[in-house]
Amino acid sequence: MSFNDDVGLDTSQVESGGGGGAPGGLVVGGGLGGIIMLIIALIFGINPSDLPTGGGGGSSSDQQVDGTSASGQDFEKCKTGADANADVQCRVIGTVNSVQAFWTEELPRYQKQWQPTKTVLYTGSTQSQCGTASNQVGPFYCPLDQKVYIDADFFSILSEQFGADEGALAQEYVVAHEYGHALQDQLGLLGRAQQDPQGPNSGGVRIELMADCLAGVWAKSASSTNGPSGKPYLKELTETDIKSALSAAAAVGDDRIQEKTQGQVNPESWTHGSAEARQRWFLQGYKTGDLNKCNTFNVDRVS
Repeated sequence: MSFNDDVGLDTSQVESGGGGGAPGGLVVGGGLGGIIMLIIALIFGINPSDLPTGGGGGSSSDQQVDGTSASGQDFEKCKTGADANADVQCRVIGTVNSVQAFWTEELPRYQKQWQPTKTVLYTGSTQSQCGTASNQVGPFYCPLDQKVYIDADFFSILSEQFGADEGALAQEYVVAHEYGHALQDQLGLLGRAQQDPQGPNSGGVRIELMADCLAGVWAKSASSTNGPSGKPYLKELTETDIKSALSAAAAVGDDRIQEKTQGQVNPESWTHGSAEARQRWFLQGYKTGDLNKCNTFNVDRVS
């Protein structure tokens, strides 16, 4: 999905962080009333040991100041939709802008208000209140600091190691999925993943598939979601765009990941759903454009 070249980007919705450091801190407690929560249960289901490390020593969390981070990332290059079409970091920023604008407009229909949620766009690794963010755990939403964490290099891993294509909507889907978790948190649903974390129809899987569906709801209206200038962020989706998103959804299916990394599939250990289910629930959101159609807890089976 391409951005309209002349739409403006808002870099204030992202922060910068990172610059190396060994990953760690995969569990948190206390902040959730003493319940230990595995961050891996909130992200894409990729086994940390199967991805490359961030390298280096130590870790950092550098906040954006006037578009430039202490670790040297300069988001001032991301001014327009043309920049988002040309640069992956700018594409993440543009997608964050679009997703937040969509939910800001959409939620009042359901008597809810969207709470602005920042993305930390980092390189290597950075610290979150949920532990160290790195490509060993992939993109995730941290409910303790209410931020999304993404290293844009993850998209290369997704395509090169797990078979997603390199299309823009495959990358934008990842961002929209994580903002689906932010919405679940705001609606008081996210904790249900921990009550029943594993299995093909578990609460954990239902939460993940709901986030896929919510990403589809955004995609349905993305080309009519305007920026501050009144111009839409994104152009109309094409069939190629949808195939791109579906390739990413399939690539992070539990069955695909297990088959590739373990050589066998064990549905009872699933936390995110099969490739088929992830594609199906994204399409559910995309075809209906209806938040209510994403209630994965209202059906007997999801996988």
